[in-house]
Amino acid sequence: MQKKCPECGDKIVGRIDKKFCSDACRNSYNNSVNKDSKNLIRNTNNRLRKNYRILEGLNPDQKTKTSRAKLIEKGFDFNYFTSIYTTKAGAVYYFVYDQGYLPLEGDYYALVKRDS
Repeated sequence: MQKKCPECGDKIVGRIDKKFCSDACRNSYNNSVNKDSKNLIRNTNNRLRKNYRILEGLNPDQKTKTSRAKLIEKGFDFNYFTSIYTTKAGAVYYFVYDQGYLPLEGDYYALVKRDS
């Protein structure tokens, strides 16, 4: 009984437990199977990466202040962050990896970099 490749239908030659005729078919098959979940992860990582670059660019000295308008103008998305830190005083910092921001009064934000 000849086994057939689930991607292209060609016969499989080689080891008895081989599932695909080539690496290209294996990659193509797995990419199509995992497409939806990978798109969600890829899109989320892209947004996080963009937010990180924006915060890093606006905060070269590791502590500064900026406006909400400037963040939005650069394409910052406030829905994507990696962690929240609440101080003992109750201030809530939002972090994108080690770059963080603290909402202040009057649509301003304090930008900080967390020490590693």
